[in-house]
Amino acid sequence: MATLSTDPLPARLRSSSPRSSSTDSSSPRPPAYRLDLAQLGPNWYAAVMGTAIVANGSAALPLHLPGLLGFGELVWLLSCAALALLVAGRAVHLLRHREAARAQLLDNPATAVFYGCPPMALLAVGYGTLALGSRLIGTAPAVAVDLVLWTLGTVYAIAAAAGIPYLMITRHELSALRANPTWLLPVVAPMVAAALGPALVPQLPEPWRAAMLYGCYALFGASLLAVLALLPVVLTGLVHSKLPALVLTPSLFLVLGPLGQSTTAVNQLADAAKLAVPPLAGAASAFAILFGTAMTGFALLWLGIAVAANLRAWRAEMPFAMTWWAFTFPVGTMVTGSAGLARHTGFGGFTALAAALYLLLLAAWAVAGTRTLSGLAAGRLLR
Repeated sequence: MATLSTDPLPARLRSSSPRSSSTDSSSPRPPAYRLDLAQLGPNWYAAVMGTAIVANGSAALPLHLPGLLGFGELVWLLSCAALALLVAGRAVHLLRHREAARAQLLDNPATAVFYGCPPMALLAVGYGTLALGSRLIGTAPAVAVDLVLWTLGTVYAIAAAAGIPYLMITRHELSALRANPTWLLPVVAPMVAAALGPALVPQLPEPWRAAMLYGCYALFGASLLAVLALLPVVLTGLVHSKLPALVLTPSLFLVLGPLGQSTTAVNQLADAAKLAVPPLAGAASAFAILFGTAMTGFALLWLGIAVAANLRAWRAEMPFAMTWWAFTFPVGTMVTGSAGLARHTGFGGFTALAAALYLLLLAAWAVAGTRTLSGLAAGRLLR
């Protein structure tokens, strides 16, 4: 990243400019702040993910509060705008800054893992279009948009889940003793596809319903086993080497992603099984409750660890960075997972948990969003 000179005059004018006061209107002014799209990495899709999960969480909550769905629709529109803007910015990045893009993927493992974020952003916005946007744009267009975004996001998710580990094995210089939670991002992406694909089952013709169900279970299994293989490595790295920088402390929340998303997936799949493959519905529902409750228990345990670590980091004056968006999407998956358990069990404790986690999500989203916008406006981000 380029540094800023403290000299108010450009170097080419320093020797020829007469001595003048700071009020001289003829003095050259420093150039205006411009966004440096060479630095626009895939990690910025986390902002779209975090915004979309706020919208989707409002639709998933097992509560009927006045204005909740209207709020969700507004946030969904915001997520659509953010996705469109970011896709345009990334297109410029890939076309005009090819060397930077190549380095982010092939040479820098710290940025390569964030290629798991774009497919999750596509999937989350697509699901929000079906769950919330249908009232605004109509059911048929909403289904079409979700089907396109789910298909693109799933293909992208599979490519990231296979491609990034391939690069880790063959190209990136890494040490398992320095693993951190961002390593989970590529392999979690197929789990998001597994969790959001079942919503399309009622919209598909009969022969495709079972295919979608079985395909989503396959995505669920692929992601879950990959996470189970990586998670012990990540925990070992955290215990052995700690986090390399204070600003990475929010990444501890990323561990919640596969836990909440897998809980969401099994509950969504149980609902879809009733229509797609009725003989499996009973087993799918029982599995959703037992698996989801176990995952939620561990997620709450890890949530306590992550909150304590971040409170410690805040006391140490942790600066703002885009890592703060890790406070949003993982917590949002716990909201949707808890809501699914409430739906299938009728237990009020899961309803209360979903509501409490949604309030936490709203607070985290407000802070991350405000700090991101102020950072862009002030020139602290993408300079």
